Amino acid sequence: MPRPALSAVTELFKPITWFPPMWAFACGVVASGVAMDGKWGLALIGIALAGPLVCATSQAVNDWFDRHVDAINEPQRPIPSGRMPGRWGLGLAVLWTGVSLAVALALGPWGFGAAALGLALAWAYSAPPLRLKENGWWGNAACGISYEGIAWTTGAAVMAGGAMPGGRSLALALLYSIGTHGIMTLNDFKAVKGDREMGVRSLPVQLGEQSAAGVACWFMGLPQVLVIVLLFAWGRPGHGLAIALLLGLQLLLMDYFLARVRERALWYSGFGVPLFVAGMMVSAFALRSLQAVGA
Repeated sequence: MPRPALSAVTELFKPITWFPPMWAFACGVVASGVAMDGKWGLALIGIALAGPLVCATSQAVNDWFDRHVDAINEPQRPIPSGRMPGRWGLGLAVLWTGVSLAVALALGPWGFGAAALGLALAWAYSAPPLRLKENGWWGNAACGISYEGIAWTTGAAVMAGGAMPGGRSLALALLYSIGTHGIMTLNDFKAVKGDREMGVRSLPVQLGEQSAAGVACWFMGLPQVLVIVLLFAWGRPGHGLAIALLLGLQLLLMDYFLARVRERALWYSGFGVPLFVAGMMVSAFALRSLQAVGA
């Protein structure tokens, strides 16, 4: 059987998707308040684990089990196009699962457990019998927890020597996980045709595209409002105002997006989502400043 070209393997792993969990892990590192002296290696291993390993694995798993849907929506992808021949897609997904778990051992029990949970969700999201992605409510929740919550919490825990992050950090990780549910819905607009034909009940399929877009915006907006409220309550009004400004800009972009949702979903992902993730780092620095003053 011919081997796939390196370019096809890279495309299968989708490097562009690695940024969210890598960023969330970095936010957890910042939020921990722990000095980086002597811990840069752990941080870099964690960031690599979150992106090029665990996230890349999830992309390979998804493409293998979505190959029939992709043949309709995106036939140019490596597997349906034949550039990833035979069962190479499945083999790479299994191999990268093992590599990810091996690397996770370097982060101790917490890091290994978090990686195992993230990988379990990756397989549950795409693979039978669970295949969570067949229902947009559950599938998007699994992605939000994996991409943001687990990554943030792991970053904070690893830097703290394996200790459970504080309640404030866990609250922010949860809120941004909920917000990511909306971001994942944006990704579903490009696949509506194939999802309908193959029985994948994404939110645009279940609710209709206009209603799903509104739900996505609420999912992204409300958690940020709660983050702002918490930051003011914790005595960090400057950070809260910065996130309020970022949210205000998002609301303007959302209004433009909602006027023509199918055509502008990708556009909003490109311009609105960076404002969302910028707020994540602002909130992480708010926690770091609280740690610095012992509050």
